[in-house]
Amino acid sequence: MTWISLRLGRRIGRLVLLGIAAYFVLFAPSARRASRQYLKRVLGRDANWADGFRHVHCFASTIHDRIYLLNDRSDLFDIRVHGIEHVDAVLAQGHGAFLMGAHFGSFEVLRALARQQGGIPVSLLMYADNARKINAALHAINPAAAHDIIPLGQVGSMLHLHERLDAGAVVGILADRSLHDDTTATLPFLGEPAPWPRGPLRIAALLRRPVIFMAGVYHGGNRYDVHFLPLADFSACTRGERAAAIDAALARYVAQLQAHCHAAPYNWFNFYDFWQGPAAEAAGPKEL
Repeated sequence: MTWISLRLGRRIGRLVLLGIAAYFVLFAPSARRASRQYLKRVLGRDANWADGFRHVHCFASTIHDRIYLLNDRSDLFDIRVHGIEHVDAVLAQGHGAFLMGAHFGSFEVLRALARQQGGIPVSLLMYADNARKINAALHAINPAAAHDIIPLGQVGSMLHLHERLDAGAVVGILADRSLHDDTTATLPFLGEPAPWPRGPLRIAALLRRPVIFMAGVYHGGNRYDVHFLPLADFSACTRGERAAAIDAALARYVAQLQAHCHAAPYNWFNFYDFWQGPAAEAAGPKEL
């Protein structure tokens, strides 16, 4: 797909993508079931095959577009930004910040936007092993992008994170999945209680940094809308206030994600039974 996409163009690549999406709808039954469960909740009706295909194709499209975004071909896309003033205000303080996203839409459009504008360092805090095949392919496209990844679970990860923040970087983390052995809070999501990890916000609170909610919404074709909204500021949070502040920020995070899921339902890409928690996540398809 990388060879086809870079040599024959995005239009031809997207034609091949139709077949790839159809394959996974037909031959990935666990992901298909999870997709239907989620779509039924967010759409308020039973999801049909067309809904399932659209869901998988939306996910595949955002992965495919990473090929071009990593190659600094943001000129191929119509990227509209909302709320960038919130990021500017936080970065003006010079202490760095966290961007809390989800497995929703595309995080790559943010990094492409930062490279395009120049001067805004963006890193991603993640367990790199969770998407080894995708990351290996994308690393081959642009090896420099690997320097933007802060791998969790390694010696020195937190020191590396602290250094990036002190340098004024924004660090993104997808906060709708657990950070291994993480404590969770049960909050309603799309009409049903769901377990939400506290870990991502706990990291921000421990490091006493501001947090901004971020969503890169894919609208089909070449259109993306990037949204930023203040979520929490732990800069002056005392140890005694930390637990309550984390739970309040988590509730705001879930509310924001739910609103975006209703507005763009095919953009959420957790292809396992999210409402069953970490056990279902561990059993789910790793590359999704």
